[in-house]
Amino acid sequence: MASSVNTVYSKRFSSYLSAMIRTPHLPSRSISLSLNRRRRVVRATETDENEVCAPDRAPAESGSSINQILGIKGAKQETDKWKIRLQLAKPVTWPPLIWGVACGAAASGNFNWTFEDVAKSVVCMIMSGPCLTGYTQTLNDWYDREIDAINEPYRPMPSGTISENEVVTQIWVLLLAGVGLAGLLDVWAGHSFPVIFYLALGGSLVSYIYSAPPLKLKRNWWIGNFALGASYISLPWWAGQALFGTITLDIVVLTLLYSIAGFGVAIVNDFKSVEGDRKMGLQSFPVAFGSDSAKWICVGAIDITQIFVTGYLLGADKPYHALALLGLIAPQVFFQFKYFLRDPVKYDVKYQASAQPFLVLGLLVTALATSH
Repeated sequence: MASSVNTVYSKRFSSYLSAMIRTPHLPSRSISLSLNRRRRVVRATETDENEVCAPDRAPAESGSSINQILGIKGAKQETDKWKIRLQLAKPVTWPPLIWGVACGAAASGNFNWTFEDVAKSVVCMIMSGPCLTGYTQTLNDWYDREIDAINEPYRPMPSGTISENEVVTQIWVLLLAGVGLAGLLDVWAGHSFPVIFYLALGGSLVSYIYSAPPLKLKRNWWIGNFALGASYISLPWWAGQALFGTITLDIVVLTLLYSIAGFGVAIVNDFKSVEGDRKMGLQSFPVAFGSDSAKWICVGAIDITQIFVTGYLLGADKPYHALALLGLIAPQVFFQFKYFLRDPVKYDVKYQASAQPFLVLGLLVTALATSH
């Protein structure tokens, strides 16, 4: 189940930050937005030297079709509307939510490998991933279009490859589909209280206030990032567990604790947008603390959280699960030093691709250890 974002949790893996080179013989340039046939387009205009500059065009020639479909940086520019819509929904951000549902189902202790239980899980994963995370990511792009015009002018909205009406339609279709599937799952599970529906509705609301003014939680470095982490870890876990059992207090506490690790993961996404965030007044971690401090806060949140969970499992008399979790922390620390701490902007994709699988495996180990 998605929230904020995002990502949100979410443009967790998108864009190259670039700037124009100024010379004393050429006027500096910046980005202004014009509305032409209901499309956002980017144009260069003369401005003073204090404004932030951005490139006039996207690196389309060297872009990757796979990156475009996944919604990550280095994407090829497309004209096919369905490919553009998929890019806005950022499929690369769906797996953590899908995995969270699986962890919740495992933690319930009531999931069985029957056709019906598998079908329920798949519908819950579609609700959490493609529908609600897709809604979250598209919504976040909508409210970030001015920032993207600075940091990523080649993205679909600032480049004008998709119209405003088409984006708004996609936001509503994904939201209604996600909430509708949540209601269906409550009926299917025989709930007297529609817990999954309210989880979906609450997550969608968090997504909205994360991205949209006047609250725009992402302006605040700690509230925004924790909301993002909780949305990617706690909400889908709760949905999966509610589908097959009940959400217990110990699970709520444990998943919210794990959300601090998600808080750290969310900081990884902040480094690529420092200039745009600073210009638009968004207090991301790198803006508020500087890049050097922010990267250590990031890895500290991820590692310390997992160490606390390891201690929790030991206290719950789950030594083998605790040992397995500890073994999964070690490679994450290795890749932090190998990639992220060396250059969080250059190596963000490599770091997340190499380290995050061990983090999500640790989630499943914890879910199995706490199975009710």
